[in-house]
Amino acid sequence: MTVPNEPAQNQFPAGQSPMPPTAQFSQVPAGQFPPAPAGQSPLPPNQFPPSPTPKKRASWLLPTLIGIGAVVVLCCGSAVVVSLTADDNKVDAAAVSSGAPAATNSVAASAAPLADEAVAPTPAKTSAAPAETKPKAAGIGDKVRGGDFEFTVKSVKCGIAKVGSEFLNTKAQGTFCRVSVTVKNVTKKAHSFHADGSISAQDGSGRKYEVDGEAGIYGNDDGQGFLDEINPGNSVTANVFFDVPKGTKLKTITLDAGLFTLAEDAVVTL
Repeated sequence: MTVPNEPAQNQFPAGQSPMPPTAQFSQVPAGQFPPAPAGQSPLPPNQFPPSPTPKKRASWLLPTLIGIGAVVVLCCGSAVVVSLTADDNKVDAAAVSSGAPAATNSVAASAAPLADEAVAPTPAKTSAAPAETKPKAAGIGDKVRGGDFEFTVKSVKCGIAKVGSEFLNTKAQGTFCRVSVTVKNVTKKAHSFHADGSISAQDGSGRKYEVDGEAGIYGNDDGQGFLDEINPGNSVTANVFFDVPKGTKLKTITLDAGLFTLAEDAVVTL
């Protein structure tokens, strides 16, 4: 505020026009610099004054800012992970309490058979094992080993009522079956052969018949088959008789291997 009757400041004398603001400073032509201050040499033409040197920042400032930022990121990230984990646990607990796994288990159970059907391997085809071939049973005319002897049944005839001559003979209780047998010693020393006790016969029902020794005496001219001493390699042919019921058909003849040997008995199928 101006005081009354006080001359105004910055007023020019009467009769003098005011100066423009720029007139207060000396005007410098374009392309030239103002004169250098006292005591300083002026710059040559077409040369500008050097630009001020920028101030260097402190070398520790950038690493410090990076470290502070890393710490902030780690702290904030850990807090976010912890919060997310807590939220997931809450969601799982809510799902368990609401029975959601039951539905999942039912779906998995229903899908399990399909998976089993898809994965179940096709059973490999296995060829049936060949059936064991049983050894062929010996028959009439075949040679079979029994102990120290080799036996051959040559013929069988049944329905004989009497054995012997007209004056010396024996009659059957039922009927006689005559079996012609050849016995050969296949060992390296002599052995005795006696038909009675060494040879037996069986019928289709499994009944066993023993040799009739008396009929054997009358039925062989030289008593063959009765305590014969047979040397190694020699053989004897004898008629062996079995007294059986009428109408009986013999099925097998068994040749005993003996008591003092581990060899199996020889069986001939008729």
